[in-house]
Amino acid sequence: MTDAVMALDCASGITAAAAFAALGVSRATVQRRRARLSAPPAISRPRPAPARALSAAQQQVVLDLLHAERFADQAPAEIYASLLDEGVYHCSIRTMYRMLDQNGEVRERRKQLRHPAYQKPELLAERPNQVWSWDITKLMGPAKWNYFYLYVILDIFSRRVVGWCVADAETATLFRPLFDDAIAKHRVPPGQLTLHADRGGPMKAKATALLLADLGVTRSHNRPHTSNDNPFSESHFKTLKYQPRFPQRFGCIEDARSFCRTFFHWYNQDHHHAGIGLMTPDQVHYGQTDAVHAARQATLDRAFRDNPERFVKKAPTPPAKPTAAWINPPTPKSTA
Repeated sequence: MTDAVMALDCASGITAAAAFAALGVSRATVQRRRARLSAPPAISRPRPAPARALSAAQQQVVLDLLHAERFADQAPAEIYASLLDEGVYHCSIRTMYRMLDQNGEVRERRKQLRHPAYQKPELLAERPNQVWSWDITKLMGPAKWNYFYLYVILDIFSRRVVGWCVADAETATLFRPLFDDAIAKHRVPPGQLTLHADRGGPMKAKATALLLADLGVTRSHNRPHTSNDNPFSESHFKTLKYQPRFPQRFGCIEDARSFCRTFFHWYNQDHHHAGIGLMTPDQVHYGQTDAVHAARQATLDRAFRDNPERFVKKAPTPPAKPTAAWINPPTPKSTA
C-alpha cells in the first residue's frame, strides 16, 4: 500500500480517479495512508502509574504478609480469604500475584523434568561411504496388527541402499549381521564412516553401540521429536511405499523379501534420483558421475547444433553433478 501511495504522488497527466482505479485502491485509504506517512513519529513515553495503585509502603506491607511464616506456603487466594475473614483487606488476589511476579517469586514448586538442549547433528558427506543413514519401517502383514520389519542402510551421498533385510522383529541383534555384511562388501576402513539413525530402541541399544565401537564407526542420532534430522531414510521410505506395485499387505515374509529384492535392484541401478543430478545411485556410488555427465553434455551439444532455435537463452547443460550431501548444513566456523 505504501508503494501505491508513492506511485500516486509521482503520477502526472492522469486524474486521481483514474489512478485509484488503475491501482485498485480507494481514495479514503490513500488519504489515510498519506496522513500517516506525513505525521511525525510517535514518541514512546513510560506509562504513568495509576492513581489507584498501591504506594511503595503499602506494597511492602503486602509483601511482608506474603512472606510471613503463617502465609509462606499458602496461595494468594488462600491468604486473601484468611485476611478477609479477619476483617483485613489490602489488595486483590491478582495484585498479590503481580507483586510476587515482580519479585521473581512466581514459579512451579514441583520438581519437573527439564529437557536438556540436545546438540543438532551436523553431518557432511563429500563422497560415498562417509555417512550412512539407517532406519526401520513396518510392512503390513496378512492380518491386522501383523507386521514385517524392513531394515535399510542408505549412503546419503550416493543415495545407494548398501544393505537391507526383512525380519519379523525389531531388534538390535538382527542389525549386526546386516551392518557387518555392508561394511565388508563396501570395504569401509575404520574411522571413516559415520552412521546416523533416529532414537528408536534398536538404534540406541547397547549392542549397536558396541558393534559400532568395534568397527570404528561414529554414531549419530536425531534430536528427540525431530523427524527432519533423518531426511534421507524418511524420503527413501516414501519412494518405496509410493511405488505403484507396492502392495497394501504382504501375504508372508517371503513375499515382502521378494518385492524388496526387485525394488532395491531397480532403485540402485535404474532409478534416476533428482537429488543426485538425475543419476542412478550406482553411478554415483561407483564413481561414474564424470563419464555420465560428459556423455549427457555431448548429447545436448549435438541437439544444440542441430536445432539452436529451440534453446532461447543459452546452450543446454545437464543437471549438475552431486558434490556434497548433509544432514543439517554444518555451521560455518568463525574466523575471529
